[in-house]
Amino acid sequence: MNLTSAPGATHPLPQTPVLPSAGITVSALVKEYERGGIRVQALAGVDLHLPPGAQVAVMGPSGSGKTTLLHCLAGVLRPTSGSVVVEGQELVGMPERQLSRLRLQRFGFVFQDGQLLPELSNEENIALPRMLAGVNRSAATTRARELLGLLGLAGLGAHRPGQLSGGQAQRVAIARALAAGPQVVFADEPTGALDQATGHEVMGVLTSACRASGATLVLVTHDPGVASWFPAVIEMRDGRILPAAGGVRARPVPPRRAAPGVGTVPGVGAAHGSRDVGSEVDGSHPEGFDTDGSLR
Repeated sequence: MNLTSAPGATHPLPQTPVLPSAGITVSALVKEYERGGIRVQALAGVDLHLPPGAQVAVMGPSGSGKTTLLHCLAGVLRPTSGSVVVEGQELVGMPERQLSRLRLQRFGFVFQDGQLLPELSNEENIALPRMLAGVNRSAATTRARELLGLLGLAGLGAHRPGQLSGGQAQRVAIARALAAGPQVVFADEPTGALDQATGHEVMGVLTSACRASGATLVLVTHDPGVASWFPAVIEMRDGRILPAAGGVRARPVPPRRAAPGVGTVPGVGAAHGSRDVGSEVDGSHPEGFDTDGSLR
């Protein structure tokens, strides 16, 4: 099964990807916290490899370590020990200034509540990260308008986030994440605050946009319905990837209707760097997965 074969609306995003999509390799990753004098292990030696262009959901109950893993992959948290390599760059030990620049230029983020700045217009929210990265206002604003149009929000650039529905606001957040043509998009429960129908719409936009741009997509969720959008699912418990099939399983993704406001454009192929990960058969390791729990 191809990681990018999940149906859905697609749009050829202008001039994307700016950078090639990135593979991620995690080795012996441990993250510990101290709470009330007690050491708590949020990650207990995680090993994982995601090829460039992968679309992967990380599932697990509250406290399983899924969000901690996401934050370590994104360089938001520093692990206690272990290694995180993104497209040949070791994040562990990287100076904070360099890490901040990496997050700004090569990573995109979509959060549960969007985290849009309410005092800025939608257009300005999307343009701001590019301006912080050194792009001039005119170019950043032009890119913001293009993305708003492609994601079904043409004419709403001058509005503020508070004037939008929840689904529209998350589309703005997705546009902001994609504005710089990131190598990797990290999403943390992006539909957690939305109703089922709106969440379906947002997932269609997010997966289709990342597929069209070629960005690797790593999403954390506790919702099986959200995970069903992904060809590969990593399941976590107690800071570890579950051992069955390495904790990573391929799954059939049912046909999806185009998200409202986003048309389907034929001819947009699989994302750059996508790999065939096979399918799950009788609980054995699917072709395309390493027996140590990593995607080949």
